[in-house]
This record gives sequence, structure tokens and C-alpha cells, in this order.
Amino acid sequence: MSTTTTPRTVADLLAADRAHVWHPYASATRPGPVRLVERAYGARLVLADDPARPGEPREVVDGMASWWAAVHGYAHPALDAAVTEQLGAMAHVMFGGLTHAPAVRLAERLVELTPAGLEHVFLADSGSVAVEVALKLAVQHQRGAGRPRRTRMLALRGGYHGDTSGAMSVCDPVGGMHALFPGRLAPQVFAPRPPARGSDPAAVTAWVDEVRALARDHSDELAAIVAEPLLQGAGGMHAYPAACLVALREIADEHGLLLVLDEIATGFGRTGTLFACDAAGVRPDVLCVGKALTGGYLSAAAVLCTREVARTVSDGEGGGLLHGPTFMGNPLSSAVALASLDLLADGSWAADVARIERGLATGLAPLRDLPGVRDVRTCGAVGVVQLDRPVDVPRATDAAVAAGAWLRPFRDLVYAMPPYVASDAEVATIVAGMTAAVTA
Repeated sequence: MSTTTTPRTVADLLAADRAHVWHPYASATRPGPVRLVERAYGARLVLADDPARPGEPREVVDGMASWWAAVHGYAHPALDAAVTEQLGAMAHVMFGGLTHAPAVRLAERLVELTPAGLEHVFLADSGSVAVEVALKLAVQHQRGAGRPRRTRMLALRGGYHGDTSGAMSVCDPVGGMHALFPGRLAPQVFAPRPPARGSDPAAVTAWVDEVRALARDHSDELAAIVAEPLLQGAGGMHAYPAACLVALREIADEHGLLLVLDEIATGFGRTGTLFACDAAGVRPDVLCVGKALTGGYLSAAAVLCTREVARTVSDGEGGGLLHGPTFMGNPLSSAVALASLDLLADGSWAADVARIERGLATGLAPLRDLPGVRDVRTCGAVGVVQLDRPVDVPRATDAAVAAGAWLRPFRDLVYAMPPYVASDAEVATIVAGMTAAVTA
């Protein structure tokens, strides 16, 4: 009898998971604990088994929004309907030589929503792939402009851009995974991490001077500057001043470099503006978006670029961008992305993000006085508690779940990025979970 139709106990499924499923950033032979999710709705996950009450499910508030993607929460009727309706027409069709209405409409909407001047859209199938495409665009652009030696990127320490090889090469060279793959990653040029938001203006000026000097010294080999605008995510949840982003735009222009902004984590309202670069009034030459693009329903991403970048790449060797994911422009993901953007169109997300930020800031403020806490900070619907030591992740996770929240700490950080639909009471539960995780 097929195991897909035979009822399975929670214990059986978890045993099979432990035996066969390799989870992210985890050992296959010594896996850590996982919890079985039965269903999800709103800002809540229903876990199959409550450790305190064996055999009974437990609801927890999702402080992670499924790694920052499920901004509208789970089982949203508009998103469910978009997927169901599109499924009645077609689930997928190749994008080479073919097109379809959901993809065309999605490209139009993204051009409308993103900073003016980004006219061309390449639909990818994940955030890491979007970064790979952006890096290829930068190199092909410089080659098309008659500067073939310009192949390296100027990236920021503390940055994170994905786990594929090209994306890894522009991640932080110390905190990232460079040491595990010697000789496999393209050697890039790294500027210091930007000063923290609220730093003295003199610190910002000193940082800008150092980045400008790096760009000048390497200008003949650099293709682009690559950065996460205003908030470096998985590299440390580090918020920095808008003036730093303005300076990166100026430096790129001074040396004929493209400015590539990775808004995969920050895009679609997370930091308080629709795109983080909006807060600085900066338009990139290349913009990567993903995660919340589909409201967390399906994997999809997009790369937008200016007409000039598209022209130099298209008129150069190869006759176009040399990339083509099998599932790019997937009709299901395009349809649900359109529905997600419709939900954002009325602007109510801005009030929700501001409300969540207030709840996180107020609730987390007392943690500043706890032993072992180095910093507490918020940036839009992001709350971070940084410790003076690495987090004991299993212990902290158990404590958060016991307090009613799902969190996934990493390194020295206990943080939350809730769905925008999280109520004030649910945000308070997330704060309680973060407090429990920190004190654990």
C-alpha cells in the first residue's frame, strides 16, 4: 500500500523525517529536532503535537513569516483563490518562446511599483537565482560596454545574498561560507559593514571615504556594487543609515559601476517603505525581489533593470542574458504574486508594519537590561535581540514554543519578522516568545 495514502502517526512521520529528510543548515546524520506542522492560518501554525499535552495539537504565532515571505499570513482567501483559478487554466508552461497573461501582467505591475526607470523584468524561480542573474547582468553589461576586465563585485561585509555559488561569493567572507569552499567562489572586493543606524555622522563619513577609496583602487576590475539596502538580513539583522545607500549610488556613478540592490528580504514593505531603497530616494540599476513577492505561497523572484542595462546586454555577445530557469514565469507563482501585490495596493500594509514595529519596540525594550543582551533594535516589522554569545537554538526554540511563538534564532540573534496580519495580541505573544528564548 502506498505510504502517500496510508495514515501516519506523528511519531512515524518524525521518525521518517529524521531518517531521510535533510533540513537546511543541518546535519543529515545528527539532525536536530523538528516539529510537524498540520496546518496554518492567519499568523498561526498548528503543530501536530504539544509536548506538554501529548497527542494534542498546539497553536503558535509564527514570528518568522516562513522566513519572511508570508507577509499576508496563511490561508488568505485572495491568494488561495488566485492559485485555484490559475490551476484551472494551466499550472506551468515553458517560458522559452512562449508567454502567458499572468507573467506579462506581473512584469507590468513590478515596473509600476518599483523605482522609476526599471523597465525590464527577468522572472526567476528563487532569490538566490535572482542574485545569480543580477551578477551575470553586471558582467555582461560591462562586457557589452567595452570593459571586459570588469568582472568583480564590490560587496559589503555583513551581507547575505543566498546560497548558490555566485550569491555566496558576495556574502560576508568571514561570517558566510567562503572558508568551506576554497577556490570555488569568485574572489570579490569587500567594503566594511556600514555603521549602524543612528551612528555619529562622522562614522558614516569615514565609512563612505573608505568605500570610495576601495572603488577607486579597483575601478578597472569592478562591474557592480552589490548591497542589501538599509537592512542586512541573514548576515546579522544589521540596520544602517540611508546616507550610506545614497553614497553607494554616488560611488557607482563615479566609476561606471552598476548598483545592484538585493531587496529579496526587504522588499514589499518589511522595513516601512514599499522598497527599502525608497527611504533613501535611491534607484538601483538592477533590483532583485523575491520572498514576499508571492506572499510566501510559491517560490518566485524577479530581477528588474534599466533600459540602458538591458540594451548593452542585448546588443553584446550572446545577443541577450545567458540564463533560463526551467520554472521562470511559472503561471501559478505569477498569478499568486499578482494577488499578493493587489493586497499591498491599498497601502494598509504601511500602518500594519508601523503598528508591529511599535509593538516590538515597546515589548522588547525591557530586554536591554537583561544579562547577556548586547543590543535590542527594530527596523519596520523586524525585531532583533542580539546576545553576547551564540544562541542555544534547541533550548531557545523550546522556550519560545512554550510561550506560544515560533522563532528560529541563529548565531547570536533572537529575532522576529512577523506576517503583517499579526494582531497586537499576536505581536505580544511573539515578544513573550523572544523574551523566553533570550532568558533560556
